[in-house]
Amino acid sequence: MQKIVNVLAVASAAVSLAVVGTGAFVFVQRDAIIDNVKSQVQDAVLGGLGVGGVGVGGGLGGSLPTGASDLSPQTNPDAAPQAAAPEVPTASVF
Repeated sequence: MQKIVNVLAVASAAVSLAVVGTGAFVFVQRDAIIDNVKSQVQDAVLGGLGVGGVGVGGGLGGSLPTGASDLSPQTNPDAAPQAAAPEVPTASVF
């Protein structure tokens, strides 16, 4: 029974030392860790933008759409013509 208690005590001490050691390491290296995380976030967010905005859209999936192609009339001469609007009936004056 005494051997089991000793093994548990040694295991508990090892876990406690590991937690304290990890906490001390993080405390000492916190500035470097924060700078590393900041740079990784900046690269993830601004990575495709380039320096000073040069190449905007290059890393974002290509050129940006203008939206005009959805609204402009057809320019394909082979396309079937669209139906014209019906004429408004006018009353004849006698």
